[in-house]
Amino acid sequence: MTLPFDVPIWRRPGFEEKYGSEMWLRGAQALLGAALRVPCALNVTLSQSKTPLLQAARAYARPVRRKKPEITSHLDDLPPTMLQWKYTNVPAVNQVDDVVRRLLSLEMASQKEKLKIKKEQLADKVRKAPNDKGSFEVQIAYLTAKIRTLQEHLHMHPKDKFNRRHMMMAIDRRRKLLKYLRRSRYDAFEKTCQQLGIEYTPPPAFCRRITRRWVAKKALCLKVFQEAQKLKAEGKLKPRQRAPRRTKSKKKKVQQTKGTPV
Repeated sequence: MTLPFDVPIWRRPGFEEKYGSEMWLRGAQALLGAALRVPCALNVTLSQSKTPLLQAARAYARPVRRKKPEITSHLDDLPPTMLQWKYTNVPAVNQVDDVVRRLLSLEMASQKEKLKIKKEQLADKVRKAPNDKGSFEVQIAYLTAKIRTLQEHLHMHPKDKFNRRHMMMAIDRRRKLLKYLRRSRYDAFEKTCQQLGIEYTPPPAFCRRITRRWVAKKALCLKVFQEAQKLKAEGKLKPRQRAPRRTKSKKKKVQQTKGTPV
């Protein structure tokens, strides 16, 4: 099988006299095809491109994909025989067949159903009352379950920017709730962090983006302040004299003396 060229380059008149014999050119074509990892564009057959040496070279040139270490999911501790969240309070479930019960269990459930049960389990640890569903502690528990699920998803799919954005929004929301709980009720804050396994690091008091211009300006201001302190200590720098403030009565007198414009 040859590529669609009308006349090969080595069969053109005067080519052998200039570049050599036909056998030497065929060997050069084969080496060129092996180097480019494609059939030679001149006259190399497909059988020559499938040699063991060329296949080994291609395998060596492929990038090595490292396997990502598997992480344990926080949903693994849920028993597979446990019923789904919407069937737990149905009294007729205990009378159904084993096959139907298996279909209604977590073994056949989606990750969304497992996440609902995990949210309730975390909320039960910090819940004040059985009907408590909106307190700060319960909201923090719900956000914690959501954040851990998204972290596991992004570990396998790091380019998923949509879910990464939602994870960062959930982290910011949980940080605000923890900050308020820490300021208002510190005992509840400590208990919530301990029960849910959260490590809270308070944000810095002042956060500013460090640039070269800001660093240079700060160094200049410090240098000027140090020189001013030295001059004050030596008594060479006089204190700034402020002008006396005018009272309202003096201002009215000045306005009366000016008169009205003609």
